[in-house]
Amino acid sequence: MTVFQRNTLDNGLRVLTADLPYAQSVVVMFMFAAGSRYETVETGGIAHFAEHMFFKGTERRPTARQIAGEIDAIGGEFNAFTGKESTAYYVKCAAEHRDVALDVLVDMLRNSRFDAQEIEREKGVIIEEMNMYYDTPRDYIGGVYEHLLWGDQALGRDLIGTKETIRAATRDTFMGYLDRWYKPSRMVLGVAGRIGDGLIERAQELLGDLVDAETGEPEPAAPYVNGRVRVETKESEQAHVSLGVHSVPLDHPDRYSLQLLATALGGGMSSRLFTEVRERRGLAYYVYGLNHSYTDAGTLYSQAGVDIGRIDDAVSTIATELRKIASEPLPADELEKARNFAKGRFVLQLESPQGLIMFGLRKEVLERRLPDPEEVVHGLDAVTSDDVARVASELITGDRLRLAVIGPFDDPSHFEPLLDG
Repeated sequence: MTVFQRNTLDNGLRVLTADLPYAQSVVVMFMFAAGSRYETVETGGIAHFAEHMFFKGTERRPTARQIAGEIDAIGGEFNAFTGKESTAYYVKCAAEHRDVALDVLVDMLRNSRFDAQEIEREKGVIIEEMNMYYDTPRDYIGGVYEHLLWGDQALGRDLIGTKETIRAATRDTFMGYLDRWYKPSRMVLGVAGRIGDGLIERAQELLGDLVDAETGEPEPAAPYVNGRVRVETKESEQAHVSLGVHSVPLDHPDRYSLQLLATALGGGMSSRLFTEVRERRGLAYYVYGLNHSYTDAGTLYSQAGVDIGRIDDAVSTIATELRKIASEPLPADELEKARNFAKGRFVLQLESPQGLIMFGLRKEVLERRLPDPEEVVHGLDAVTSDDVARVASELITGDRLRLAVIGPFDDPSHFEPLLDG
C-alpha cells in the first residue's frame, strides 16, 4: 500500500499527498514538467531565470522582501530549483502554517509581476551565478560531459543558458515560455508531512480556475556523435574528468539493475572506483559513479577530480574499472552490498517529508504514475548477478566510452587511446 494519494482537480492539475500524522512539519511543493529542455536555443536559460523572478514580487506582495518576510514570520524555509526536465518551488514550515505556505507559493506562481526593471537587475545576478559555475570545474564538468553526449540538443545545453541569451531576455521571453509550459496538466502540487484537513478544497479555491491547454512535448533525444573526448582548456591545479556511456530512460525495465551496477561501481567509500582510484592509487580526492536518467535518455558515468600530472593514470584506471565490471559477473557478496546500500539510502530519503515528496513528485511529474516506494524496494530485491552482467555488457562495450576533461590540456586525441586500454 503506497503512502501517496493523488487527487485531480477539474482542470487536470494533480495534487499528490503523503500524510505523516506524527510529523510536526509540512512541505508544500509545486513541481512542473518543464525545465531547460523545454527552451529554444534563443531562450536558453529562461527556465532558471524565471525561477529567480518568481521571488521578486506580486501585486499583493510587491517586493522580494515582503515575500520572504511572510515565510520568515512563520519560521519557514523556501527555495526553488530548476532541472532539465522539471522545476520546483517549495516551502517547509510547521504544519499549522500550511495554508500560509500554500497561499504564498500560489501568489508567486500566478501573480508575479516580472517587472522590467527587476528583470534587468536580476540579469547581473544570473551572469554572476554563471561566472561562478564556469569557475567551479567540479560543477561545470557535468555540462561539458552532457554536451559531449547530446551536443546542441536541449539535453546537451547548459540549463543556465548563455550570457547572450540572458542579456537578450525580455518580459515577453518569460511570458512566452510560461504561457506555453506552466499549464495545469504539467503541474503537480505535492504536500507531505502532517497535512491537516481541507487541503483539496483549498487547492480547488486557489487553483481550480487555471485554464489548461495542450502544450505539446519537447524534441525527443536523438543519437548523437560528437567525438569520444571533449576537452575544456582551463589553467588549474587539478583536472576534472567525467567518463561514461549512454544508458537508459527513467522507466526502462533495466533501471534497477543499472542502479545496482552504478552503486557497485561508484556508490560510497567502499565502491570499486573509490577503492581503486583513491585508496589504492591516490589518484583523486573525490571519485564517484552513478546513473542519471531522463525521460528518454540516460548516462552511466564516473566523475573525479585528479592530479593533472597523473591524469592519464586516472582516466585509464576508471576506464579499466568500467570495462572490468562489464566483463566479469558481480560476485554475490558485492551484489548484496550494493543492494543494501541502494535500499538503505532510499529508505533514509523517505524519512523526511521533503525527501518523501521529492521522490513522489519526480515519479508523478516525469513518469506520470502514482509513486510506490515498495515498488522500488521490490525492484531492487529482484535484481540478479546475471541481470547486472547483461546490462553492463550491453552498455559498456566497443567504442561507447566518452570522456570530458577540464584542465590545462588542449588535445582531445591524446586521451582517446586511454579509453580502450
